[in-house]
Amino acid sequence: MFDPKTNRFPYPEETDRHYLEIRKDRGYVFDASYPYIDKSGWFRFKQTMVRILLKLVVFPLAAIRLGLRIEGRDNLKKHRDILDNGVISVCNHVHMWDYIAIMKAISPHRPYLLAWDKNINGENGTLIRLVGGIPIPEDNIAGQKAHLKALSGLLNEHGWLHIYAEGSMWEYYAPIRPFKRGAAFIAVSNDKPVIPLGFSYREPGRIRKNIFHQTALFTLHIGEPLFPDKDLKPKEREKDLTVRAHRAVCSLVGISPEDNIYGPVFDDSKRIDYYTDKYGIGYRGSR
Repeated sequence: MFDPKTNRFPYPEETDRHYLEIRKDRGYVFDASYPYIDKSGWFRFKQTMVRILLKLVVFPLAAIRLGLRIEGRDNLKKHRDILDNGVISVCNHVHMWDYIAIMKAISPHRPYLLAWDKNINGENGTLIRLVGGIPIPEDNIAGQKAHLKALSGLLNEHGWLHIYAEGSMWEYYAPIRPFKRGAAFIAVSNDKPVIPLGFSYREPGRIRKNIFHQTALFTLHIGEPLFPDKDLKPKEREKDLTVRAHRAVCSLVGISPEDNIYGPVFDDSKRIDYYTDKYGIGYRGSR
């Protein structure tokens, strides 16, 4: 396994925190009245246009930009009947374009994505919504209830929901950070499987490294679906599924689960500086 070991990015102390600077606040309130899954005709028309653009232009560009390889696509065909009935996927979040790679890999499935509410309110919010972004209402209880109801509706209508279980993007970070239990909670609540995905890195060649200053190339690995253990009580079921999903992602990217430097379940987990304590200053707004 190639580890980029970059110190370009200011990874926060808490393993679920963001370091992106969001320069805009569009003022949306994510309460019970917000359309978490917009089914209006105009919105769906715009989504269709964006998906055509993605397939014709963006997917090929992303594959070149990331040096993308996809492994395990046969698992999608093998478990087609299961996945067509509604599924949740989890993955490490390691690049601004990694969701584009996921959309390309699982096509023709059209996933939705749980997104940081500040990203939806930010300068790229419209685009994130059109590619399936669903904001997570952090501070509104009524909004949280409506949000979970919308997610249940999506899954029970045979949709695909993608969740970055680490909680935030840390670019080119190799260890798999602890997973929050939200993905497992949604899976258990709706009796749906979790399919693990994982990005590993490959060392770039001379041209990419010296001319394009590329840190690493990406391989996306697709695993087999994991099912909630119905012999366990719901809370135990959530933790068990979280642990198994985390271990599966570790294995997919070439890390022995026993050797990963983080535990599988987030518990106010702190960053472990396994190679450096010096980080870049390219972003502001860590919290």
